[in-house]
Amino acid sequence: MDSNLHSPERRLIELRIEHADLDALIDAAARDLPLDELTLRRLKKRRLALRDQIVQFELALDPKEPA
Repeated sequence: MDSNLHSPERRLIELRIEHADLDALIDAAARDLPLDELTLRRLKKRRLALRDQIVQFELALDPKEPA
C-alpha cells in the first residue's frame, strides 16, 4: 500500500489536479479579482511547468510506439 502512495500514476493524478486548480484560479483571478500582472504571469508560468511535468510522466508511463 505504501508503494501506491509514491507511484508515478498517483503523482500524475496529483499533477493533473494541481494543474486544474491553477487553471480555475487563473480564470477566476482574471475575471473577478484585481490581480497584478506579475502574480498572474507567475501563476501561468507555474501552470505551464506543471503541464510539462504531466507530459513527461505520460510519456514515461505510456511511451509512444515507433512507427
